[in-house]
Amino acid sequence: MKDKLESYLGFARRSRNIIFGAGTCELMMNKGRVKYLIIAEDTADNTKKKLISQAERMRVPYAVYGLSDDLSRMTGNPGRSVFGITDEHFADIIRKQIEP
Repeated sequence: MKDKLESYLGFARRSRNIIFGAGTCELMMNKGRVKYLIIAEDTADNTKKKLISQAERMRVPYAVYGLSDDLSRMTGNPGRSVFGITDEHFADIIRKQIEP
């Protein structure tokens, strides 16, 4: 399952359908562009609470999943712990991998 998830996240990155970082994801959620939000389990508690609250308010599906090092490696963007998928198709596919 992780191999498929890694592939899909890589495809999303190469097609520029993924955004990185808490601030960027927060801004894009306000603009209605984030279709699925992935928050690493080891993200700071306050950041996690703030993003979850905003995702629920904006009705953006989200998952608290994996470790930031693993997700950063999968996306090829080191040091990030929050990821926003901006394409509906990629969001559905990645969501099915994370939430079977």
